Amino acid sequence: MQSCEISADSTDDPLSSGLRRKRQPRIVVIGAGLAGLSAAKALLESGFTDVTVLEATDRIGGRVQSVKLGQATFELGATWIHGSHGNPVYHLAEDNGLLEETTDSERSVGRISLYSKNGVAYHLTNNGQRIPKDVVEEFSDLYNEVYNLTQEFFQRGKPVNAESQNSVGVFTRDVVRKRVKADPDDTDAVKRLKLAMIQQYLKVESCESSSHSMDEVSLSEFGEWTEIPGAHHIIPCGFIKIVEILARSIPESVIQLRKPVKCIHWNQSVSKEIERVADHNSDLPEEDKGSDVFVECEDCEFIPADHVIVTVSLGVLKKRHESLFHPRLPEEKVMAIEKLGINTTDKIFLEFEEPFWSSECNSIQFVWEDEAESESLTYPEELWYKKICSFDVLYPPERYGHVLSGWICGEEALIMEKCDDETVAETCTEMLRKFTGNPNIPKPRRILRSSWGSNPNFRGSYSYTQVGSSGADVEKLAKPLPYAESSKTTPMQVMFSGEATHRKYYSTTHGAVLSGQREAAHLIEMYQDLLQ
Repeated sequence: MQSCEISADSTDDPLSSGLRRKRQPRIVVIGAGLAGLSAAKALLESGFTDVTVLEATDRIGGRVQSVKLGQATFELGATWIHGSHGNPVYHLAEDNGLLEETTDSERSVGRISLYSKNGVAYHLTNNGQRIPKDVVEEFSDLYNEVYNLTQEFFQRGKPVNAESQNSVGVFTRDVVRKRVKADPDDTDAVKRLKLAMIQQYLKVESCESSSHSMDEVSLSEFGEWTEIPGAHHIIPCGFIKIVEILARSIPESVIQLRKPVKCIHWNQSVSKEIERVADHNSDLPEEDKGSDVFVECEDCEFIPADHVIVTVSLGVLKKRHESLFHPRLPEEKVMAIEKLGINTTDKIFLEFEEPFWSSECNSIQFVWEDEAESESLTYPEELWYKKICSFDVLYPPERYGHVLSGWICGEEALIMEKCDDETVAETCTEMLRKFTGNPNIPKPRRILRSSWGSNPNFRGSYSYTQVGSSGADVEKLAKPLPYAESSKTTPMQVMFSGEATHRKYYSTTHGAVLSGQREAAHLIEMYQDLLQ
């Protein structure tokens, strides 16, 4: 059997051994989400012919999951195209006519994206009272002013003081509280309402960041995330259409569904598994037996490769990096995986026979008055529902029916995922009755919800820069293996893409697409002579 060690004729040439003989490189992409499909599409269109996409689940799309109920399409995962100018997802949608049904009302304004910019958000207290609109507007202006301050620490290099603990949540809560309490024009009752609203706004922010709490989000790095200019859009026929467009030019034979990966053996690792498979597969060509990389699948198949593009989520990497790579990842990359953050943001769709909300109401925001002086946003297991920050009204009703979309994040989202539909529907109905002061709200006739946290193929929704991490950790996560400065073997054997690997656009669909295109571009450049 040929040794897995570097052969004697290996040189510094990155296309040494078999690749120097002008054969097509074997490229395996792990994951058929936006990053994986974007990479595969770019590679195939550039002339690569030996590309395989391995997908653990029974569908493509990853964290894009559109579910059709009746005539309406509901998004359990990605929902909005964030910004338009230069956004590859927007241009895919626009070029393929997917935005033609999008109304002006479905283009959001401001940071917090809703299904409709028309109408008014109702901020309701647990005592069944609506907070006056002028109080909400005053508080919103104050909160947004402080939010803008959180951006300046990165963008202007402002030093972070020790009191903030380098935490967006701690800083925001402290500054807003001091300003609310110091306002000479507000009564004590109004001040108490505004203090309670701090926690509600931070819950919304946590859902947007997919963090358990904004206390866990790094203040010094928060401003590096970059918003693309332009309106936010939804895709009425389903975000999955973007996935289908990317997959359209990829032959069906390229994508293998229900093909979970057990381990990536890289850098010509001489392991018992590789020796065993080389002997076991008698039909394996000799040149494959000495491949730089073998992808070991759960069904015991070993797939030889020259390059592997790993697009699994940061949540999967956190859980499985020790067993997923052999040899183990360099300590620098492990530290990056551990330091960066990912948590769960879930949606709860409730469909009602008739609306109990007014026609001007575009969302119901839950403000717990007893949280005016709270520090923590962690609840006992039985109070998981207190983490539900709001319900958006899906618009227009002609498309969706009478549907509310609830938001919950963090550890409480995981508790919600363990409950059955009946319990979640009943709990949400009781909350709505309590906050609206209407005891006659009926139970919804249908419920649909996501479960990104407990799904072993995702283990979270999307990433954020956790306290103690930085954009440099994103770069380290994206860095291919083996590190070029320390290896004479084929470079870029194991490459990394996915939203968590994009320094400016992490957490977004366009970040995922661009990261896949980025890794494909590296290989296209490496093999430009071969592809001509």
